[in-house]
Parts: sequence; structure tokens; C-alpha cells
Amino acid sequence: MTICFFSAQYLPTPGGVERYTWNLARRCVQEGGRAIVVTSALPGLPDRERDPDGIEIYRLPVFPVMKGRFPVLRPGPALRRLTRQLWQEPIDFCVIQTRMYTESLWAARAARRRGLPALVIDHSTGYMPMGGGLPGLAGRLYEQLACRVVRSAGYPFYGVSRAVCRWLEQFGIRTAGCLPNAVDPDALAAELARDPIDWRRTLGLPAGTFLVAFAGRLIPEKGAGELARAVAGLEGAALAVAGDGPEARALTDAGAHLLGALPHHRVVQLFAQADCCCLPTRYAEGFPTTLLEAAACGCPIVCTPTAGTEELLPGPDYGILLPDTRPETIRTALAGVRDDPAAAAKRAERVRRHLGEHFTWDAVFATIKAIAAGRADG
Repeated sequence: MTICFFSAQYLPTPGGVERYTWNLARRCVQEGGRAIVVTSALPGLPDRERDPDGIEIYRLPVFPVMKGRFPVLRPGPALRRLTRQLWQEPIDFCVIQTRMYTESLWAARAARRRGLPALVIDHSTGYMPMGGGLPGLAGRLYEQLACRVVRSAGYPFYGVSRAVCRWLEQFGIRTAGCLPNAVDPDALAAELARDPIDWRRTLGLPAGTFLVAFAGRLIPEKGAGELARAVAGLEGAALAVAGDGPEARALTDAGAHLLGALPHHRVVQLFAQADCCCLPTRYAEGFPTTLLEAAACGCPIVCTPTAGTEELLPGPDYGILLPDTRPETIRTALAGVRDDPAAAAKRAERVRRHLGEHFTWDAVFATIKAIAAGRADG
């Protein structure tokens, strides 16, 4: 079976949707199928290639709107050439990631015209952060229009969490179910063993330092700034931040150890060695990969009740949920983890077992295969 994955953002750009797509495509190849990923062009990368995992990649020309966070397809000869080559491929099924990118709109309409079976997976629980006033209004109107266009193709929608499914209802979309974000425990174990590093020694931290880890884009909505101010006032604590973005300088000024955009195995090793993973996000998350990876590494979790937490942390015995993102609120929660490490370790072990039973890529891809086989037969 040849599955074509449409994902406007893809590796090496870091992010949850990017790794979600990669994990599914990799499993397709591992099981003897053919995986094609259609994504956006990036400087210095070819418009077509086969990566070391055997995944075939098409990179379409785009305008990098919002500093690349919202790529918009760029019409012209290059786009016509690549799309002509793409639709000559013997595609059996399409997976369209996220409802609002211009690539998603184009993919849904083009697949429908060719009679190809497909599904749409959504990853957000809110509108894109465009600010207030006219930009915010324009962004919301665009997303409503985009949803209508994608929905008109008639393909089933799935959310990566129950919260995503509920969010889509306001666009008149009733989802067919959940295809949750997930992890590969064996792959993470290999990442931990790859070129190991002692993060405390690398950061020059005194013995016994309470190490808090944050990983993600450094934008205001992710809450890293509030977290840095919380940790700055917490005795014996240090914050290690893996990621890059416009808040990088402010985090450094607040005393955080800024690590930049780390290779994935370094992020995993950071989670495995940290005393706590904290994600005080206000972003319209679908199901944060960082929380899943921290849970798989046995790292205690403190986070806001964002999408996915109701599935991953079904009660207070699994993790600590923040009622708000004020620095003093975050500081109090972190102090609770620091002062009772035994209770924190029990919560972490409980959520690690829960994750292994319900959130693996093997299970998610098996569901997609069953959906593809059913729709193809129908």
C-alpha cells in the first residue's frame, strides 16, 4: 500500500505534527508499504528525495508566512512540475494533517477529484494565535473558510485527542474518532543510549539541584517565560530549555539555561534526567509530544490542562495540573514536586505504564491501516 501524507510542516522543522507524520510514515515503510510525505520547501533541501528511513519526500514551493509558521503554497512552474509528478504516483490512500494550511485545502480537493480515499487528522484546540484586532479576526475567518473547503471534500475527520474532537464541533465537524499522538518506547530507549550526556555536569549544576525541563517553541503562548520566572524564585532549582524562538533572549535574562534546538535524542536524555517536565502552555495544543516523551522517560509532569492531558493524566495520581499560568502558581506546583520526590516518582511511574498501554505508534498505525483498508474496499 502506498500512503501519501500531506503535512505542511515536516522534519527537520521540530514539532509535534512533524514527528507525528514521520512516525506514521516510517511505520508504513517498515511494514513493507510505500510512504510519500508532501510538505513545504525549506532552504538548502531538495524538492524531492528519499530519506534514510525510505520515506519519499516532496517539498512544494511556499511563501513562508508568519516566519515559516504558516507556509502558503506558491503558484508557478515548480509547483506545477512537482504536483504533476506527485499525482502520477500510484497512491492508495491519503492522510491530510491539520485542517487550516493551504496545502491541506489543496490536497483535500485534489484527492477528491482523483477519487482517492483519505482522512483528515487535526492537531489543535483553538485558532492560530494571530493576536487581537483585525489580524485576529482575519485569522478566525480564514480558518472557518478553510474548514468549509476541507469538509466539502467529504473525508472523515479525526482528532489527536478528545479535546480536538470537541473543538472541531464548532466548525460543524463531527469526528469519526481519535488517532492520538503517541510514542515508540523502543525508539526512545535507543535515543537514551545514543551518545549519552550528563546534563547536570554539562550545565555546571551543583549536586542536588532540582532540574526542571521545558521543550518547545519559545513563543509567548507556550508559557516558558512564566516558567522561567517561577524557577528563578525557587530555591535550589534550575531550568533547562530546549527550543528556539522569539523569547530566547528573555529566557536567558531570566536565568534559564537555554539549550537551543537540540537533536531529538538530547531532548529525550534531558527528560530522563530532569526532576520535572513543566509545560505551562496557553497554546491551542492538540496533544503535546513533549508530555508523552517525558512520561515515557519517567519524568514527573506539571502542566496546564491542555488537550490530551485528560487522556494521558486522567487524575491527580498521574500528574499535576496547573489552574493558571501565573509564575507563583507554577512555583508552588514545582515546589510540591521538589519537596516530595517519592510521591512524584509514583505519579511518574503510573503515567508511564498508562502510556505504554494506550499511546504507541504501532497501535495508531494499525488503526489507520484498518481505516484505509475499509475505505478502499468500500
